[in-house]
Amino acid sequence: MKKKRIALLVLVCAVAVGAAVLALSGTWGRRPFKNLSAEDIVTASVTLTPPGETVEIEAVEELAADLNAVVIYRKDNSYTEYMGQGCVFSLTLADGTTLEVNAYNPFLIIDGVGYRCEYEPCEALDSFANRLLDEQ
Repeated sequence: MKKKRIALLVLVCAVAVGAAVLALSGTWGRRPFKNLSAEDIVTASVTLTPPGETVEIEAVEELAADLNAVVIYRKDNSYTEYMGQGCVFSLTLADGTTLEVNAYNPFLIIDGVGYRCEYEPCEALDSFANRLLDEQ
């Protein structure tokens, strides 16, 4: 019976250490904008490159919802080696802070710091930005 308890204790410790390693390595995602609401956004615009056009965003409810869904993982600045369209969202928040969020799938760059991100939410931001450009 004592051997079973020791084996169970070792197993629990191994699971705890494994979970800590995963958390510290950034394998588990986090949602940096999970508490952002439309009321927090005073002004918003998006610059799409290419084509190099900027659009003012009036649909801040949709923008806030899309940002809420974003999941980032580990820091990764290798986005500088990729080519494609970048959608740079510039936000001014009610507390006076400004943010620059670049949706550049499979990366999200927040104020110049690149992160690997979950594909679908970042793609939703790209689609939102391109739809705004098309409606212009």
